[in-house]
Amino acid sequence: MMTSRSVFLLIFIACVGMLGVAVYFQVVEGMEPCPLCIFQRVGIFAVGAVALLALVHNPYGFGNKVYGFFAGTFAIIGGLVSARHIWIQNLPADQVPTCGPGLGFMLDNFPLMDALKTVLTGSGECAEVLWTFAGLTVPGWTLVAFVILALLSWWQVFRYQYKRGLKINPL
Repeated sequence: MMTSRSVFLLIFIACVGMLGVAVYFQVVEGMEPCPLCIFQRVGIFAVGAVALLALVHNPYGFGNKVYGFFAGTFAIIGGLVSARHIWIQNLPADQVPTCGPGLGFMLDNFPLMDALKTVLTGSGECAEVLWTFAGLTVPGWTLVAFVILALLSWWQVFRYQYKRGLKINPL
């Protein structure tokens, strides 16, 4: 049986790998991220940061569930952003939102909530499909990854914990 520490290590390694791929696409392949891509990266970073904290802390019982809850919640939020991105990419050409100002400009000049609303509405640059593999775009693969990360994280919340041979109640 996998320990909670090994599950959080797996989640952390997956997040580091995903961020590494994102940097490769941006630096080597020249694929500039749109605002929704950046928000997905933030979601991956948040899940990875929680997993790293859990890995270092190595909690038992309730502490393990808290880390699993936060990592799972961040993964669900990231998955929702990925789903929104996929939806925008699959809109008919005449319904794609127009390109707006860049994320940096919006964060500098708009109130935070207005900037977030504008980014989550999407823009024309978010509808571009720059890379596919096995029929899925980058946001599609990111959604798959977020689902797996959420399942692993929430498994930490609901699974039985073993400590010194004793079974601990999951709730």
